[in-house]
Amino acid sequence: MKVINALPSAANDHALTIESKPSALTGLRQTLGLERPGLGWLRDPHFVLAVLAAVPVWLMLAEMVGARLRVNLALPALISLAVVQPVVEELVFRGALQGRLLEYGWARRIGPVSRANLGTTAAFVALHFMAQPPAWAIAVAAPSLVFGHVRERFGSVLPAIALHAIYNAGFAATAWWVHR
Repeated sequence: MKVINALPSAANDHALTIESKPSALTGLRQTLGLERPGLGWLRDPHFVLAVLAAVPVWLMLAEMVGARLRVNLALPALISLAVVQPVVEELVFRGALQGRLLEYGWARRIGPVSRANLGTTAAFVALHFMAQPPAWAIAVAAPSLVFGHVRERFGSVLPAIALHAIYNAGFAATAWWVHR
């Protein structure tokens, strides 16, 4: 949105200046983390490390939990697990909640993690207590902190959605593998 400033400028007291101000929609997109970060995040060391760090977790789950690892492998359930849940959860938690907390001054860090990320993670874990056993609900804290870091690093929720989808798909693949 362009705003015309009718006040005289210091350089020329007869000229009008035109300033570009972000629209309300642009501000909302930034708050929700809906900015497009380009594709550099796919090669970013933090993102790559976050993806690679999941592999030993999946292997550990296969070894330690084994046949008790249960995932509905029907196509609609897999689509929900690997696509719908990551999109909805990241838009709500890392987009709306973490975005607003960052706006309200929660960007200050406690060690390497922002207060906004910690608050969002607490809410994310609380949500999972409603649908998961306590140990599983608490276990989502680590990936939640990673999703929050990725959201803040790139100023966008889109890489967090992708990472969440990868984590959930890997979890489903692990469950399939132990039951094959």
